[in-house]
Amino acid sequence: MGCVLFQLPPNFSFSPERLEAVIAGCNPEFKNVIEFRNESWWRQDVTERLAENNIGFCSVNYPKLPTEIIKTTPTGYMRMHGNPRLFYSEYSKEQIEGLYNAMIRQNFDQAYIYFNNTASTAGIINALQARKINDEL
Repeated sequence: MGCVLFQLPPNFSFSPERLEAVIAGCNPEFKNVIEFRNESWWRQDVTERLAENNIGFCSVNYPKLPTEIIKTTPTGYMRMHGNPRLFYSEYSKEQIEGLYNAMIRQNFDQAYIYFNNTASTAGIINALQARKINDEL
């Protein structure tokens, strides 16, 4: 098994108590990754606490959320949801190459990139583009 992904809803905003509850809910025997969907979680204290507990921060490409790659563990995790149209938008080849290079610059031991823009054929096209980039390296 790769990682256990916890997805939190957009209305789940940051509070110190919620952060500690999220951390407490993770089983340290697994590679845990948290996907926040509320911008209030993009904070240094959150990434520091996740790193201290070996919990991954799921970087996302999701409308109206920051798109930076955040490293809290040696395992990178990125979800591409379609942007600007959630679940539909296709990413350009240049965007996929940029994402791939951004993941490499973080020097992860291992990285996962998931395409969730699957309400059309966009996710399949983008996954094949990413695979081709990986094969060419």
